[in-house]
Amino acid sequence: MVDPATPASAYADTLAAEIRHNYRLGRVIVGVDGVEHTRAFADELAAAFARAGVEAVRASLDDFQRPRSERLRLGADSPEGYYLDRYDLDTLKRVLIEPFRMAGSTGFQTTAFDAARDVPAEARWLTAPADAVLVLDGPFLQRSGLRGQLNFTAYLEGRNAELPPTVLGADALYQAEAGPRFGASAIVDVSSPEHPRRSFADSC
Repeated sequence: MVDPATPASAYADTLAAEIRHNYRLGRVIVGVDGVEHTRAFADELAAAFARAGVEAVRASLDDFQRPRSERLRLGADSPEGYYLDRYDLDTLKRVLIEPFRMAGSTGFQTTAFDAARDVPAEARWLTAPADAVLVLDGPFLQRSGLRGQLNFTAYLEGRNAELPPTVLGADALYQAEAGPRFGASAIVDVSSPEHPRRSFADSC
């Protein structure tokens, strides 16, 4: 068991070793799910795979958003809109998840949309070794439409104290639909992001 004071990098090393023990060969897709600290945690995890000699590909759900007119169709403050309309899951699966799984020389994209400029991103097709790991971060990764697409999911929990009401409302919808704590491969408490620790589905 990892000590509660374990630094994030050491925790990531332990989690990467666990994942690699369970999935020794072939392409592996790891999701870092949650509404707080997912990008930083996923970066640490990808670096841990690299230290272990495993090539890790990084991607973020934020790079698969829909155009502003679609994701704000219910209004900027709508939790339902944030949950249902923000992300383009079909494109995520079509250009990243499905081709990554195919391995071989099949190309994949880690970015599809530039949300800041509200335009499609320039297509850049990448390849990776046969035993590479894809580390994908973002919220709602165990929702309907993505369930079953990931080999391993780390679900991050924090205090959520400073999150906007729109995000909190969207997360409440996600909790009701998907029960992410119970579907995750690992639950990670990131209330102190520098010192993550393992949690369990039956804990309060």
